[in-house]
Amino acid sequence: MSSSKQKKVNVITLGCSKNLVDSEQLMRQLQSNDYDIMHDSDSDSDIVIINTCGFIDNAKQESINTILEFAALKNKGKLNKLIVTGCLSQRFAKELKTEIKDVDAWFGTADLPQLLKYINADYRKELLGERLLSTPGHYAYLKISEGCSRTCAFCAIPLMRGKHRSKTIEILLSEAQNLASKGTKELILIAQELTYYGLDIYKKRMLDSLLRQLAGIDGIEWIRLHYAYPNQFPLNILPVINEYDNICKYLDIPFQHANNAVLKRMQRNSNRHDQELLIEKIRKAVPNIALRTTMLVGFPGETESEFNDLLQFVADTGFDRLGVFTYSHEESTSAFALKDDVPTPLKEERAARLMALQQEISFEKNKNRIGEVLKVLIDRCEGDYFIGRSQFDSPEVDNEILISTQDDYLRIGDFVQAKITDVSDFDLFAKKIT
Repeated sequence: MSSSKQKKVNVITLGCSKNLVDSEQLMRQLQSNDYDIMHDSDSDSDIVIINTCGFIDNAKQESINTILEFAALKNKGKLNKLIVTGCLSQRFAKELKTEIKDVDAWFGTADLPQLLKYINADYRKELLGERLLSTPGHYAYLKISEGCSRTCAFCAIPLMRGKHRSKTIEILLSEAQNLASKGTKELILIAQELTYYGLDIYKKRMLDSLLRQLAGIDGIEWIRLHYAYPNQFPLNILPVINEYDNICKYLDIPFQHANNAVLKRMQRNSNRHDQELLIEKIRKAVPNIALRTTMLVGFPGETESEFNDLLQFVADTGFDRLGVFTYSHEESTSAFALKDDVPTPLKEERAARLMALQQEISFEKNKNRIGEVLKVLIDRCEGDYFIGRSQFDSPEVDNEILISTQDDYLRIGDFVQAKITDVSDFDLFAKKIT
């Protein structure tokens, strides 16, 4: 095997955007050690590192299937080393080691230095915050903290990621400035719990201060907020969102449910009245804001009446964007002591009913945008369309704006002004305004 072959590393990322940031940091470290880096590649490589997800059943199964796929390649002699890291490995390495023998090494979510040492690479502390982006260069995720100190009954994230740990403002500004200097125009702020930011190191919530300082970085035209916990929401960020043109009028708040009994069983420390009041305050403070949420159906004990409460809440609220998960019975969570008594087909039926409702809501909201001119960031070109987003949409999970390639030539990563001409449930069609 040639030395050039031995230098090839393929990093496979599964799961959420927070995992993606971890992979990008890993790849930057490998690059500094002169490895030839690939990401989610089908090409041959000597070393495969799988960054796994262990959040819910489907994600765990995808991670296991991926490990088995590459273990089969290793068994056939088509790669030299197979390494597994990330959330699934953090949580179940002991069990998996006995089941999957072809994996050479297992590492947890905080084991980057040990992983690098295992493959004879140096961990370079001076690269703290630097990443090899796997997203298009014009947008990047900025992880402002790690872990979560909440105690939601259904969630295993604290088991895999530990308690909340904020990065300092200085580190985040340095990382953001570095990204901007390389052409990043949109920062998507992520964390397991965004609004808790600063409480651990500054003894008070500091998201408002962080936003003001990030908004002052030259070249950053959009800042987007993801994963804001509704209980004790820091209302002082709302005037900041309203004040700065480069902070998107967009907020992702996973409410999870709306029935009070279900919320109590979920240990969400909230109720429907509090949620409705918060939404009212947000929309009053930032009138044009797009609200995204996530709902969880099929939680233990969820009755048809409780689910109907959720449907009514979504219908009354009219969220701009909504995603839905079915409950996954996760060992070592407090909900694991409850009986997982909602059958899988019923969970899936409820998820489909909720998304059908959201589809109607989305279509009506999209129709209201016909004739509107929006600032659009062009993400990619597919077939006959350039595909972009407005400030009201996050990549991969939200609506997209399609502009015909026959109308004009657009560059990926550019902002354009575009007039909405037609819509569907989750897409808008537009023409560039010259």
